[in-house]
Amino acid sequence: MTYTNTEENYIKAIYHLEHEHESVGTNLLSAAMQTKPASVTDMLKKLEAKKLLHYEKYRGFRLSDQGNKLALTIIRKHRLWEYFLVEKLGFNWDEVHVLAEQLEHVSSEDLISRLDEFLEHPAFDPHGDPIPDVKGKFRKINQDNLLGLPLKKNLKVSAVKNQETEMLNLLTQYEIKIGTQLKILRRFAYDGSVEIRIEKNAATILSKQVAQHIYCNL
Repeated sequence: MTYTNTEENYIKAIYHLEHEHESVGTNLLSAAMQTKPASVTDMLKKLEAKKLLHYEKYRGFRLSDQGNKLALTIIRKHRLWEYFLVEKLGFNWDEVHVLAEQLEHVSSEDLISRLDEFLEHPAFDPHGDPIPDVKGKFRKINQDNLLGLPLKKNLKVSAVKNQETEMLNLLTQYEIKIGTQLKILRRFAYDGSVEIRIEKNAATILSKQVAQHIYCNL
């Protein structure tokens, strides 16, 4: 069965919301999709008719097995394209999300399989998010953000959870990217900010708002 780009966007949004909230209702999805609740209701009915989700009283909508499989397929394509754009075409990590949003709707399974093989089966995208394999399986790593990691240990940045352009631009100014090695020197109880040193550079203070989105391997 084929799906429209809008239907796929809804499925992906529901998948992410399910991992952030106990239930996914119309209002929550409306905010995520930036559209009117009435439009969301109409789309949810279509997706339910296609057996991509279920409605549970008091719990809202949840993806069916078929819907979950579709979501992982879309996410796989999105993250493979992001990896390709950064590693092979030289785009910056803050430039690829919008492009990948368009490319993720390419329906050719053969193209995506060849892309994955060409890229030598990367496990993570340029922001540190895991790329599902063809069976929808993720490679998991043990990681935590800068607010919970130990002081004065050698750490390596493994993921950035806030991938808004402004955030990624800021991290670029700090010379922080996936693979950057750093140490946490101090935490300040007053405002939750964190003092770090990146390799041999001078110490830098990050706000709590920034530090909570930077993850490192344990």
